[in-house]
Formats: sequence, structure tokens, C-alpha cells
Amino acid sequence: MADSELGSGPVLRDPANLVSPRARIVWRTGAAIRALVPFVVALVLQLTGAWDLPLWVWIMYAVVALADVVLMPIYRYRVHRWETTATAVYTQTGWIARERRIAPMSRVQTVDLEQSVVGRVLGLATVTVTTASAAGPLRIEGLDRVTAERLVDDLTRRAEAEGGDAT
Repeated sequence: MADSELGSGPVLRDPANLVSPRARIVWRTGAAIRALVPFVVALVLQLTGAWDLPLWVWIMYAVVALADVVLMPIYRYRVHRWETTATAVYTQTGWIARERRIAPMSRVQTVDLEQSVVGRVLGLATVTVTTASAAGPLRIEGLDRVTAERLVDDLTRRAEAEGGDAT
């Protein structure tokens, strides 16, 4: 069936803006830590004789962990996008499962800026847009701090201009 037959209109396009390239460093670091902790625990158990894992298990773990550390940030950077228009905030996230969210400006309740310790070091921030939605807030992670601050100011002004109670 064609779109016009379904009444769905045009296909939803990807939001226009990528996050900061430095977000890949945060994602890569997180993946390395997630890979290293179980590896160290397993290694200690192996060396103390509590476990006797065959070599193929260690090799498989190394391949999966290396793929996560090297490939995941590259792919995730290509997928994570955001955009704002006069009427809505659009986000796209994920790397295994992909999620697209659209929040009309009339539904925006709060706009927050957050910086983790690593984010401060790298000059990155997260913007959280809380809406009157059961799906929860929209999060735009990995933004350059200056971009994030401008976005918060812009969204706050637009949400105030919409008026209403955002429900």
C-alpha cells in the first residue's frame, strides 16, 4: 500500500543535528569500563582456581568487548540525532534498538541541563525535555556545552511563549 492509501503522509526523516563528536569518547570509555570490570573479576577467579574457563571463552569475550568498545561509539554517533523546530523537539537514539521521539512545544513542561564529571572535562552536556507524556522525558546526550546552553534557553523561551499548562 502507498502512504496515501494508509493516510500516514510522508515518511519520518532523521532529525538534522548530530551530537558532539566528543560523545564517542564518553561512550567508548563507558564500554571499556563495562568490559574491563567483568574481565578482571573473571581473571581473578581464573587465577585463584575458582573458575577454569576454556581459552575459546576468553577469545569470544575479547572479540565481543573489543567490538563494543570500537564499533558501538561509531555507529551510535551516526544514529544519535536531535532537532528543534518552531513546533516540536525531535530526538533519535539507540544503537541496537532505535527510538525516535517527538515532543510538541505545547507539551514541554521543563527543560534541564546536566553535566557529569566526564561531561565537564570534555565540555559536554545533556539536555532533558520533560513533557506531559507517559513515555517520559526526551534526553539529548552528548551535546557541546555551549550548544546545550543555547538549546535550553531557546526551548525555555518557546515553551513559555506556547502558554497553556503543557498537558
